[in-house]
Amino acid sequence: MAQQQDTKIRWYTFDAETVLEELHTDPQQGLSAAEAAQRRATYGDNELPRKKKVPALVSFLKQFNNILIYILLLAAVITFLLGHLTDTIVIILVTMINALIGFIQESKAEKALDNIKNMLSLTAQVIRDGERMEIDACELTPGDIVVLQPGDKVPADLRLIRTSNLQVEESVLTGESVPSEKNTAPLEEDTPLGDRINMVFSSTTVSAGTGTGVVTAIGAVTELGKINRLLSETQAITTPLLKQTARLGKTISIAIVGIAIGVYLFGYFFRDYPQEQLLMSVIGLAVAAIPEGLPAILSIILAIGVQNMARRNAIIRNLPSVETLGAVSVICSDKTGTLTKNEMTVRTLITKDDLYEVTSTGYAPEGEITSHGKAVDVNQEDVLSKLVTCFELCNDATLMKEENGPWIIHGDPTEGALLTLYKKAGLRENNIEHLFTIPFDSEYKYMAVLAKVGERKIIFIKGAPDQLLHKVCCERNDQGVQQFDMAYWTDTITKLAQRGQRVIGASYKVADPSVTEITHADLRGNAIFLGIAGIIDPPREEAIEAIRSCKEAGITVKMITGDHIETAKAIGREMGIGDGEHALEGKDLQTMSDAEMREAVQDYNIFARTSPEHKIRLVTALQENGTICAMTGDGVNDAPALKKADVGIAMGIKGTEVTKDAAEMVLADDNFRTIVSAVEEGRRVYDNLKKTILFILPTNGAESFLIIASILFGTMMPLTPI
Repeated sequence: MAQQQDTKIRWYTFDAETVLEELHTDPQQGLSAAEAAQRRATYGDNELPRKKKVPALVSFLKQFNNILIYILLLAAVITFLLGHLTDTIVIILVTMINALIGFIQESKAEKALDNIKNMLSLTAQVIRDGERMEIDACELTPGDIVVLQPGDKVPADLRLIRTSNLQVEESVLTGESVPSEKNTAPLEEDTPLGDRINMVFSSTTVSAGTGTGVVTAIGAVTELGKINRLLSETQAITTPLLKQTARLGKTISIAIVGIAIGVYLFGYFFRDYPQEQLLMSVIGLAVAAIPEGLPAILSIILAIGVQNMARRNAIIRNLPSVETLGAVSVICSDKTGTLTKNEMTVRTLITKDDLYEVTSTGYAPEGEITSHGKAVDVNQEDVLSKLVTCFELCNDATLMKEENGPWIIHGDPTEGALLTLYKKAGLRENNIEHLFTIPFDSEYKYMAVLAKVGERKIIFIKGAPDQLLHKVCCERNDQGVQQFDMAYWTDTITKLAQRGQRVIGASYKVADPSVTEITHADLRGNAIFLGIAGIIDPPREEAIEAIRSCKEAGITVKMITGDHIETAKAIGREMGIGDGEHALEGKDLQTMSDAEMREAVQDYNIFARTSPEHKIRLVTALQENGTICAMTGDGVNDAPALKKADVGIAMGIKGTEVTKDAAEMVLADDNFRTIVSAVEEGRRVYDNLKKTILFILPTNGAESFLIIASILFGTMMPLTPI
């Protein structure tokens, strides 16, 4: 039996040297082969636990454990004994179809867990006995030294001990739309998962740079393993339709049995009927009262609803969920990729003289740069053209259009947004030649390019404003080079950040004509500041309208995201979710009791920096408040909450397979508007179901009433096919 790893140790709070000491490993030598084998025997393989599978036949037979099914099977036996073979066949087919639907849904839930296992890396580059080697990822053990390179899938949870411009794509775990820049400095104990920049997690992907880390968790105790456990432990909610059908079946069963016994006793003691004839009449009463056609008709109505939703890009994976959609009163939505495009876009440009807005969103180079509502010719704007040119020169991304497909970027999403900006600007070709580059690194947070512009050599610098502001002496405006106004730029940058925009600055410096290479020292002093760009993952235009429609329909939209709180509030303000001011973070939810959570979920509509556990608690709190809620998402971190919600909704284009398999509905177009359309269709289906039930029950009751009347009044009707 493998020993459980200690999950209480917060490795991100210790410095790298302490972590290495605690794990008894060496960054140069790594573990010895013997030590690695011993630890592997102690802690087990780096694999997610496999749940013991229930045999398919047992799973299928479990689908018959329903009181309405019992009634139908009893009706099948009775109709067979009465010689009504057609009725018997129809009833058996109905029960088999219902059981098959349930069996298929359970199989899909198991597939979600299998897909999480498929996300694990297959191999890992490690240092053992002082040599670098490639091993199967399942052989990793705590204390192993792992080397990371661009494109690698992280094989376990690692505490970083060395980084070089390391950026890791963590959206599957955190929901953030941009790669996380990593370093090795220790962090505070209450640092949320998305801000643990000295850690990398299993199944995330290295997008740039290199790094070395020591394994701190494998298998079930990794962050991915915790999600896998949540998903396996979370019980899918029974839909309101199935609950109501079960209650209806139970009520009908009790009523039929009670009435049948009462009528039989009355006929036996107060009417002189032959016992066999009386018994067959009572059986006929029971058969007439059973609405054996109800499940079939319900399935037909739901199936038609599924077809209608499919035409509107909503793919239903669980038939009863069609009706549940009609009862939804709260939609909990992830932000990145659901309410927003997951395509970083430059929204604002600011120079000392003017503020510019950039139209259109996404990576398609469509749109224009405007000032005070009017389009500007960037070629005629000296400072603006230099600012845009700097963003294009200090850039490693590439922008391309797929054949008959969308525009995509290869590289960092932020740099992709700046490249799209350059294309939108429509600048005339300049005689600019690249000479030398200082690549971006998360340690110094800027990129510099030495370029030949005509006869001059100029150093262009792009990076985080807090790094650039201390390297400049002047600023450029329409009057030329002026003294740098630190207070103005600090205030402007703060305001942009409060609007949820990621701020990137640009400056330049004239270099000596003889220079062929540059160093970090060459960037200090005499640099001239050009301006800043505000970048954001923009809201989907159609989602804004959809949220407005939700309000009109009495549906509340709540944003539950792993992104930063300021970004979440800015997006919420723009989309009309809540008041755009009040929001809670994951660390606030962490300390709440269940009662406080139920109150908070009523009062707040924006929740930021949330973990998978927080999302499940929020959904549970809504359900305990009597709310029928839908949950949308695209990352693995959303899967447990999707399974817990009354209706889980996954993104079809950008959603992971894990999320799709945990959901009841998949959006073929990743469009929030489609959810609103599906709810409209669900309400129509619900209305049709009510009409159907109100028609069927009185019809069956009328047949039963005639038999009861004939027995009570001494005019027993002869048995005829019912």
